[in-house]
Amino acid sequence: MLMQLTRRYQAAAGTVKGWLSYQDYELVASLFLRLLGVIYLIAFASLLVQIQGLVGSQGILPVADLLTHVTSEVGSDRYYRLPTLFWLNHSDIALVAASLYGCVVSLQIVFNYWQRSALVIAFVLYLSLNNVSQPFLHFQWDGLLLEAGFLAIFLGSRSSIIIWLFRWLLFKLRFMSGLSKLTSGDPAWSGLTALNTYFEVQPLPNPLAWYAHQLPEFVLRSATAATLVIEILVPFMMFMPRRWRFAAAWITIFWQLLIILSSNHNWINLLTIALCLFLFDDRALNSVMPKKLHIPPLSLPVQGRLVTGFRCVAITFMAVFILVISFAQLWMLSTGQTVGGKLGSVIDHMEVYRVANMYHVFPTMTTQRVELELSGSVDGREWKTYRFKYKPGYLDKRPRFIMPHQPRLDWQMWFVPLHSRHLPWFEEFLYALLDNAPHAVELLEYNPFPDKPPRYIHVDAYRYIFTTPEQRQQSGNWWQREALGPFLPLSGVMRTDPAVSLL
Repeated sequence: MLMQLTRRYQAAAGTVKGWLSYQDYELVASLFLRLLGVIYLIAFASLLVQIQGLVGSQGILPVADLLTHVTSEVGSDRYYRLPTLFWLNHSDIALVAASLYGCVVSLQIVFNYWQRSALVIAFVLYLSLNNVSQPFLHFQWDGLLLEAGFLAIFLGSRSSIIIWLFRWLLFKLRFMSGLSKLTSGDPAWSGLTALNTYFEVQPLPNPLAWYAHQLPEFVLRSATAATLVIEILVPFMMFMPRRWRFAAAWITIFWQLLIILSSNHNWINLLTIALCLFLFDDRALNSVMPKKLHIPPLSLPVQGRLVTGFRCVAITFMAVFILVISFAQLWMLSTGQTVGGKLGSVIDHMEVYRVANMYHVFPTMTTQRVELELSGSVDGREWKTYRFKYKPGYLDKRPRFIMPHQPRLDWQMWFVPLHSRHLPWFEEFLYALLDNAPHAVELLEYNPFPDKPPRYIHVDAYRYIFTTPEQRQQSGNWWQREALGPFLPLSGVMRTDPAVSLL
């Protein structure tokens, strides 16, 4: 039975040999894996300097609390309901070691040293960190890295199906992002005003965002329309003949470069550009790559016919599974309904494995920027302000270029005024400040209570807007702000002895 399936698979692959053969993508695959290794390295290194403050034993949301809760909820099913290596050891040393070892295997991927094994380890490590980091790693770029990393494990199996699955992943990312903007009903997208406020309200603007915000309105409206076209129509060109694919790739790359210049969106844009490699082929890459730059081919182990047969069948079933899940997700995104039955159950269970994700980048656009300012006091009379490393604070604080690093705390702070579901972790963060939890306060730029923790924490809300060129010339400020008063959902917390209570 297996050999029959293998022969059918090989026969089908032979019919498209001249159209899409693995040999035509040897250089593409080799270069992509090295770029993927670089992005893995960025992601692990970025986590290495934050992981203890986020989910360590003295962090904001300790891993131990999560594992205890999951155990009480699902019992013996916990291992597959929350797949993570930290069931074995969830100490701070284990968290740091996982991030550090992730950097090591990322370098192995870059330098093609035991590359296949390194790809497996990198995926397992990042999935393990993702599943215990709760809201801090539940972003679409984390899912994109895991989905691309999972497919990369099979890249080099001499199967054109993997090339198509990478194209499908790029199509999903771009088309779903555009589709979500239309189905959300947000007037900012339908009215082409989204970019009028985007540069000002994005989570962590960079200096060029200030300049982009000053562009004439007709330019911003035109760019909004172009965004919708590029995300909704251009992805279909990715499945068209060679020249059309090349055009889709260059358009996508150009738009990603513009986003990189005007935003601090970590490494998602770099990964999107890397995925565009699969729209080219070796002949196209050889025509543009410097002659002195030598990219060694993939190191493929010699395999017997039986192993090759198993791999062919496994890849075919994997492709069918991913496509079924993806079409169900497209249906949910376009209709706003959920999938029930066994398929819905499979989608829910696969959510934690992040190998078939739904993407919806900025489906709605907020029209104002609300920043929270945290102040502490020992006596309730004298208040001192905490300072964050990257998010807007002082009016003359120049926005920073931090891409491709993602400061998870500063990024998460942007969501707190927008969504009540972010309040639980924020409350835990405030309690960590009341405890002067060392790893948590290390995530801040300035802790005004280095020796003795405060007894009170107060939270105030401010509306921030960019200054105009005239205002900036006069004051030197990048921002101006308007006081909105105490942050009512959680205006203050107080440390009492021995309990903690909300004011």
